[in-house]
Amino acid sequence: MLKQYLPLLACALMAISCSQPAKEVEFWMTDPSQDIKFQLQDSLAFQVEKSLEIEPPTILINPENSYQEIDGFGFTLSQGSALHLLGMSESARKTLLEELFGRDGNNIGISYLRLAVAASDLNEYPFSYDDLEDSLAIDLELEKFDLGPDRNDVIPILKEILAINPEIKLMASPWSPPSWMKDNKDTRGGSLLEEYEAVYAQYLVKYIQEMKAEGIVIDALTIQNEPLHPGNNPSLLMLPEQQARFIGLHLGPAFREAGIKTKILIYDHNADRPDYPITVLQDSIANPFIDGSAFHLYGGEIEALSEVHQAFPDKHIYFTEQWIGAPGNLTVDLPWHIKNLIIGATRNWAKTVLEWNLTSNPTLTPFTDRGGCDRCLGAVTIDGDSVIRNPAYYVIAHSSKFVVPGSMRIDSNEIEGLANVAFQRPDGNLVLIVLNEGKEQKLFSAKVGEKTFQASLNPGAVGTFIWK
Repeated sequence: MLKQYLPLLACALMAISCSQPAKEVEFWMTDPSQDIKFQLQDSLAFQVEKSLEIEPPTILINPENSYQEIDGFGFTLSQGSALHLLGMSESARKTLLEELFGRDGNNIGISYLRLAVAASDLNEYPFSYDDLEDSLAIDLELEKFDLGPDRNDVIPILKEILAINPEIKLMASPWSPPSWMKDNKDTRGGSLLEEYEAVYAQYLVKYIQEMKAEGIVIDALTIQNEPLHPGNNPSLLMLPEQQARFIGLHLGPAFREAGIKTKILIYDHNADRPDYPITVLQDSIANPFIDGSAFHLYGGEIEALSEVHQAFPDKHIYFTEQWIGAPGNLTVDLPWHIKNLIIGATRNWAKTVLEWNLTSNPTLTPFTDRGGCDRCLGAVTIDGDSVIRNPAYYVIAHSSKFVVPGSMRIDSNEIEGLANVAFQRPDGNLVLIVLNEGKEQKLFSAKVGEKTFQASLNPGAVGTFIWK
C-alpha cells in the first residue's frame, strides 16, 4: 500500500507541485551494475517547480540553439558480417535484421552503414574490383572491373536490410586501389601512382554506378580508410597533398561529369591529425568538391573535430569508426564509448557515429593476413542461429532508436560527472542522453522552459530520455 504514496511523499519532501504532470518522459536505461541492458523503465513525469529545498544538478536544454543535423548512427557492414548473417537460417536472419534495423518495439533502428569499397581487413582475403593475373598488366579502360565477391555476400545482405529500412544511408570507404595502380604492386601499403589517379577516379565512379544498378545508393564516399596507416592489409599511404590533388583534378570532376551526387569525404583517420583535413580543405581546387571530414578515435582527443569545424564551418564532420576489442567489457566499454562517441563526437559536430563493426563470430574470423584485425568484436556475435549482444550494440542502441536522421543537436549545458547531449527530432520530440561518469549514484534534473523532470543513474549507467 505504501508504494502508491511514495511519489506524493517525494513531492511533499522536496516542495514540488505534483498536480497534473505536464508530460510523460520515456526512459531507456543500460546499467551494467544491475545487469540492465537497454531496457524501458517506468515513465517519468514533468513537474512544475516551486521551491526546491535540495537543488540537484540541472541539465538545461534549449531547443532554440541548434547545431548540426544528424545523418544517423550505426556500424560497418564488412564481408565478414555479411557471411555471418548468411550462415543463419532465413527466419533467424530476418528476425535479427528486423531487430537491428527496425524501429518499432524493442528494435534499435540502425540508420547508417559504412561499406568497404572491395575488401577491408575483415574479409577472407584482400581483393579489388579490377585484379589482374599478370603482375605487369594494367587495365586503363577498366574492362575487367567487376563487383565480384560482393555479389555473393555484402550485396544480398544489403538488399535484405534495404527491404526493412529503404531510407538507410550508406557510406563507402576504400582500403586499397587495385595493386597495379600502386608503386609497390601490393594490396598492403604503398602509394597510388600519380599516373593512375585519373583511372582510379573512374574506378570509384564505376563502383557507385554499379551499386546503383543493384538498387544500392552510396550517400557518401571517403577517399581512403586510414590514409596514414599503410601497415594493414589491404591499405594505402595517401598524404594530404595527394588527396587534395586527387579530389581537385580527378575525382571531383569525374563525379561532376558522371552526374554523381555522392558526397566526397576526406581523411577518415584519427583525431590526432586535424592538420590533415585542414590541409586538404585549404586546397582551393579540391575544396568545392568536398562535403566534409571523417574521423576515428584510436589517437587524439574528440575535441579535434571541433578544430576542423571551426577552420571550415561550411564543411561537415563525420565519425566513422571505433572498434571494441574482444571479449568486450560492458562496464568499461559502455561509458567510454557513450562519453567519447555518442556524446563527445556529436557535441563536436559529428553528423554520424559509426562503430566497427556489425557482427562477429566466436572465432573472430574472417580477417586478412599481414595486419587483419583478429580481435574486432562486432555489435553482435553470431553462432549459427544463436546471437549474443555485445557492448557496441548497446552503445549505438541508445542513440539510433531515438535520434532519427534529420534530428538536430540542440543546446544542453555540461555538468561535471553527468556527460550529456540533446537533440530535437523532426517530429518535435526531444531526446536527452545522459551518462553518470562518477563513482556514486547521481540524482539530476532536466529542464526545458518551465518544465522539469528528475531521474537518477548509478555509476557507469546511461539513460536516454524522450518526450514531446
